[in-house]
Amino acid sequence: MSKDDFELVRGSGNVFRDFAVPNADLEQARAILAAKIIGVLDDRKLSVRAAEKLTGIAASEFSRIRGVKLGRFTLDRMITILGKLDKNMEVTIEVKPRDHAQLVHA
Repeated sequence: MSKDDFELVRGSGNVFRDFAVPNADLEQARAILAAKIIGVLDDRKLSVRAAEKLTGIAASEFSRIRGVKLGRFTLDRMITILGKLDKNMEVTIEVKPRDHAQLVHA
């Protein structure tokens, strides 16, 4: 295989934006929060039923998060779930201008 057989393309840091998904920044934020929730469940070896007993949040909600079916979750709902799992949250938002190539896809 020679260097000419492929092209390296640097992503934006947001896979949803790179694939022109609508509301890419929101989807990225939900994905990050879902990963954190899944990480807590895995670290504590909690089943969805055990998480339900601990938090009062339906096991089906945890199943949706594990299955990455996030469309019905708001950011505040996901932050609440993390809080009920005894996790403190610190949220930082960075706002910066998009370059022209990104505006074409918006």
